[in-house]
Amino acid sequence: MSKWIIGLFSVVLASGAAHADVAAPAPSAKDLTKAVEKVNYVETDLTGVKLGGYVDAGYTYNFYNGANKNRSMNDNQNFGDFNVNQIKLTLQKDLSDKNEWQAGFRADLFLGEDFAFANGSEGSSSDFFLKQAYVTFRAPVGNGLDFKVGKFASWIGYEMTDRPGNLNITWSDLFYLTPGDFTGVSAEYRFNDIVDGGLAVVNGMCLDSNPAGLGAENDGYGVMAKLNFKVPGGNANWQHTIYYSWDSANEFLYNDQRDNYRPGFSSSGNEAMYDGIMNWVPKFANGKLLLGATYDLGAIDGLRDQEGFTFAGTGLYAKYQFTDLFSLAGRGTYVHTTDELASDLWSITLTAGFNVAENLTIRTEYRFDLGDDRIMDYSNGITHNSGHTAAVEVVYAF
Repeated sequence: MSKWIIGLFSVVLASGAAHADVAAPAPSAKDLTKAVEKVNYVETDLTGVKLGGYVDAGYTYNFYNGANKNRSMNDNQNFGDFNVNQIKLTLQKDLSDKNEWQAGFRADLFLGEDFAFANGSEGSSSDFFLKQAYVTFRAPVGNGLDFKVGKFASWIGYEMTDRPGNLNITWSDLFYLTPGDFTGVSAEYRFNDIVDGGLAVVNGMCLDSNPAGLGAENDGYGVMAKLNFKVPGGNANWQHTIYYSWDSANEFLYNDQRDNYRPGFSSSGNEAMYDGIMNWVPKFANGKLLLGATYDLGAIDGLRDQEGFTFAGTGLYAKYQFTDLFSLAGRGTYVHTTDELASDLWSITLTAGFNVAENLTIRTEYRFDLGDDRIMDYSNGITHNSGHTAAVEVVYAF
């Protein structure tokens, strides 16, 4: 068992300490030793602290000779290029299953091209993003009340910032319409084996709540609440999450397939959002099949160029694990927005996964996007309302 000794010490010089015009003699090595022996210290036991993460790299390709306006492909080059998508490092100490006073923490640090916009750049593999950094503790109230204080992942949205944690390589349009993380305090409680819920008070949703981590989450406040239902046996769940904030939106950010992240929209009013998530692992498929669905509704007041902005979207997900080596996942999404450039966006994605070695996964993907506004910008200035893209991803987890 490793131990860290963390200490702070000070040496008080008795001679001349009360008079600034009297020089104090330098402390001897013996004096310093005595001071260290008397200082208070905190002993930290590393048992239960885990370090993990993954490296995610690959290649993306546009079938048209143009820049793909869909940043979910992480590719703004003609045709395509190689990408260091994400490098993730996680340091954490989880809570145990015991219903007693206990504490832990978690910190998730991302590096890679997926977070280039966080530093106002593009295409740099050294850009980093602090996704989570919170302290968690359990109060033995009822079945156990779990708190988080700091920056934590949002309960809203089917897809995660972690690409390898999703069924597909690329992020859908829905992902860019939902906040990726919040800073504040949350409380979660399991009522029984069927129902659990949570309540959070957070900083208002602005640029820093976007998965790209842009801007500063420092204006207004928001409230987020969730209620999750599980079927007996635990092979299906249905989660409902609502979010409301006031005087918080400053440059609400989303990907509309035209201008990448569209950070030019400003609002100074309220925001409301509802998110529903469903998962089902049918028992007749022996755990090999996963079916999922999500739907989102949102409204934001006070846009600078008109009275408001609303959006709605839905997505269907499926994955089948044919063998220990091979799996196939599909996704279909639809998004409707009502800003001054109101649009409808459709997308179909098919992803094949290969678990070629321990901790090593290779995935390939084809994606088709269709919209009533431009999806692709060609190098000769011509635009198109559809896009065909492909990606290859190699992930090693540790």
